[in-house]
Amino acid sequence: MIARLTRRGEQLEAISNKYWIARRIIFLCGAVLSLLSCRYSGVTAGWLLAVSLLIVFGIVAAFHKRVRDSISTNSLMLNIKQIQVARMHLDWDEFSSPLQPQESPPVDTPHPFETDLDITGARSLHQLLDCAITRGGSDRLRTWLLNPGPQLRTIEKRQSLVQELAGHSLFRDKLQLVSAVASQEAWSKNTKPRQGKGRGQVTSEQWDSDKLVDWIKLQAHKDSLAPTLTLLGILAGLNLTLITLAVLNVLPHVWLVVFIIYLATMNAKQSRIATAWEELQELEKTLRRFRAVFKYLESRRYRNSTGLAEICAPFLNATNCPSAELKRLERLAAALGLRTNAFLWTLVHAIVPWDFFFTHRMNLLKAELAELLPHWLDAWYELEALNSLANFAYLNPSYVFPKVSGGSALFDARALGHPLLKPESKVCNDFGLDEHTEIAILTGSNMAGKSTFLRTVGVNLCLAYAGAPVNAEHLQVSLFRVFTCVKVSDSVQDGLSYFYAEVKRLKALLSAAERQDDSPLMFLIDEIFRGTNSRERLIGARAFIRALSQLPTVGLIATHDLELVKLADEIAGATNFHFREEVRDGKMVFDYQLRPGPCPTTNALHIMRLEGLPVD
Repeated sequence: MIARLTRRGEQLEAISNKYWIARRIIFLCGAVLSLLSCRYSGVTAGWLLAVSLLIVFGIVAAFHKRVRDSISTNSLMLNIKQIQVARMHLDWDEFSSPLQPQESPPVDTPHPFETDLDITGARSLHQLLDCAITRGGSDRLRTWLLNPGPQLRTIEKRQSLVQELAGHSLFRDKLQLVSAVASQEAWSKNTKPRQGKGRGQVTSEQWDSDKLVDWIKLQAHKDSLAPTLTLLGILAGLNLTLITLAVLNVLPHVWLVVFIIYLATMNAKQSRIATAWEELQELEKTLRRFRAVFKYLESRRYRNSTGLAEICAPFLNATNCPSAELKRLERLAAALGLRTNAFLWTLVHAIVPWDFFFTHRMNLLKAELAELLPHWLDAWYELEALNSLANFAYLNPSYVFPKVSGGSALFDARALGHPLLKPESKVCNDFGLDEHTEIAILTGSNMAGKSTFLRTVGVNLCLAYAGAPVNAEHLQVSLFRVFTCVKVSDSVQDGLSYFYAEVKRLKALLSAAERQDDSPLMFLIDEIFRGTNSRERLIGARAFIRALSQLPTVGLIATHDLELVKLADEIAGATNFHFREEVRDGKMVFDYQLRPGPCPTTNALHIMRLEGLPVD
């Protein structure tokens, strides 16, 4: 596809260059021939030739514009495909900040796992998956990934939609394409595009569609013009009646009094319609920005899919669909456009309150749009978030959709890997938790892979509960509330030491475990109580793990403290696992394979010795 789009782009550029040449030739030759014709054949012949050549120039320019539009569309589609390849190979620089700067979340966020599992921020799971053009679609995907309380029916329904969308690459790419075109049109008025990283893609701030319609809701709550319009309608009708009766000599010319009252009333209420024309133009322009996307979603390309049809139901109502509303706007714009002809506008308003009537109609339409537009945008956001998950499934065909159940605590994975690690350096492992293995104690040397494995389990749970495929050959999992303690840091602003910050985090974890809930807690703890001395760390860790074992929890604890492996003999359901390393030619070699039992080796002194530090 990339090769074909590249060739097409080159062909279109060649055609565009020919049009540029043709336009210059027509312009120069037309000017010269018109002047010569004026001199030798007369002014009339010269003007006729100039007008004829001008028409030809306009036709060529129109065809040239179509070619340039095709170049822009082709370039956007090429960029979409190139970014898809970059996502497959985790070439972060090729798709980093395609639409918005990725800021890392605060490390002290109260969220149970956002920071520890790299769900958001730079080079995060959200950034890897996010294909949304609008901020609303991106935020919805983020909400799905950060959901602390997964629901089985929601997961099953979303999985079904994602699986269906994954097989419709043309629909997904076209939706992303028309959204990108709409985004460019929306931001071109306010933002100068800048060149982004990788492949020369044009980037800008992510499109916040909600801001474009906030003013519609604000305008929709203005006082109604109905009383004023009713009064003016009565006066206009009475005026016409009195004029007719005066012409027939039935009554004297008392209509002048009514006409003056009519004009005075219009003048007194003129401020209510003074900005109607500008408001209508802004309203029409705002809705036109969505036109390409909404028109595509009205096309019923998903008519064979009950799930997608349900999401897009707001676009299928023939009377209230976006295209029908836009036609109503165009008719209103044509009617209010009468004010561009001052003489005709004055004549019509002397008879009927034209602007008041159509301004009232516009206010009714704005109130209707204030109700409809949120439903249209909600469907669009939902599709964009689903599109991101489906694109992730399409780009990773070896990933599988997990089997999620609401029964007893279970985590059974085969060939589980981390989706944020490049395929060539990724090592996958089998792992399981059940009624016999409720607490996994991971030991191993420095850099052996303990922390990465904790994140591997957590990230795949987030994917599973979002309705996405996971990096595994098989995964069967129950519903868990995930809580992590991995990236704890001190806080200078709050005056917290590292140890105290860790204590607070572990206290929050324990409180979450004690809270009554239908789903058990899955905890992931890395180097428990590392911020204090070894004696107190061991005492505190033993007590904390024993407390967790008495609660409805399962989880993993990574530690350097080999003394903690003895807990497997003391606590029912606690099991030891480890990672190991080898020394080859004076270098540490890690295979990152998870093995049962406690770790038989350590490497801290060896690493110190390799780096030239004194070791007794």
